[in-house]
Amino acid sequence: MLRRPDIAFIPTPQVAIATLLEVLQVTTSDVIYDLGCGDGQILIQAALEWGARGVGIDIDPIRVQEAQTKANELGISDRVKFQQADLFSSQFEEASIVVLYLLPHLNLRLRPALFEQLKPGVRVVSIDFDMGDWFPEKVIKLDIEEESTLYFWTIPEQ
Repeated sequence: MLRRPDIAFIPTPQVAIATLLEVLQVTTSDVIYDLGCGDGQILIQAALEWGARGVGIDIDPIRVQEAQTKANELGISDRVKFQQADLFSSQFEEASIVVLYLLPHLNLRLRPALFEQLKPGVRVVSIDFDMGDWFPEKVIKLDIEEESTLYFWTIPEQ
């Protein structure tokens, strides 16, 4: 049985999506995992504009259905898939990029799984929240209607 969502859905600002995809230099060979994908807009934009593939995972069945319906309508369901699952029991080792828009305590709880599952060189970006003592390589503050901050890391050699 799935848990209830740990946080309420907050749409990612469009400028944050565009900026993170550009900074990550997304390509058609990328596989992006959006952990806590909500409405799927990051993956949808990555597929439409950059040709990337992706998997969105969210615990909220309504958001997952919305995202998959949108992908189907846009004709990109061969590139992006959305699944209802608990992030903390999910597999995402195929990722070349991982996107997070979670609260700080959830980022910290997920961090061991990132190091365990992801290969060195995989890029990680978190919207608005850091990862404690794992210091980001890059931080971008976006001054938009609602301030947004992007944190970037790369999984290191173990």
